[in-house]
Amino acid sequence: MSGLTLYYAPGACSQAPHIVLHETGLAHSSVPVDLRAKTTADGGDYLAINPKGAVPALALDNGEVLTENAVILQYIGDRAALGDMLPLLGDFRRYRVLEWVNFITTDLHKSFGPLFRPDASDDVKSFTKALVSDKLDYVEREFKGPYLMGKDITLPDAYLFVITGWAEKFLGLDRWPRLAEFRETMKQRPSVQEVLAVEKRRQEASAR
Repeated sequence: MSGLTLYYAPGACSQAPHIVLHETGLAHSSVPVDLRAKTTADGGDYLAINPKGAVPALALDNGEVLTENAVILQYIGDRAALGDMLPLLGDFRRYRVLEWVNFITTDLHKSFGPLFRPDASDDVKSFTKALVSDKLDYVEREFKGPYLMGKDITLPDAYLFVITGWAEKFLGLDRWPRLAEFRETMKQRPSVQEVLAVEKRRQEASAR
């Protein structure tokens, strides 16, 4: 069995590699993290695993720990030999896939930051919503359908699913009908259903 262990928090960007792990069928375990307390579910010190204190982190069977979503997604894709989901080195389509992964990481994901901060002012949040909306407009225009890059799921789709969840929460998706339809399409995939069920059970356990 693979020694892969994903450290995640429900609803966080770690949902993307969680989905990809289920999509690929790679053997793994998953450990929830309390991001405020920086502890794992068993009370362990998460900072000892990832000093950055963020999720995701992926512990490998050789003892190494990878951080940063874009890198973890690429590692899983390479390890699972995903074919069209992450084409092999030398296939130009690979760079288009990674281009989208990096756009989502740097332009979209980071732009949401102030919306998660309770201490952010209304002006900051209004500016942030306008910024995020402009970037989502770009994705909506470039979206091929039914998945981001066309008829087949590719690596950035898992990350875009997370982003559309955040957009739905903070902005609503009425302005982006193609992304709204994409979100519903992703919800039909067994991998997404499995991850959402795992995260729901974790949230319910934490609420007790």
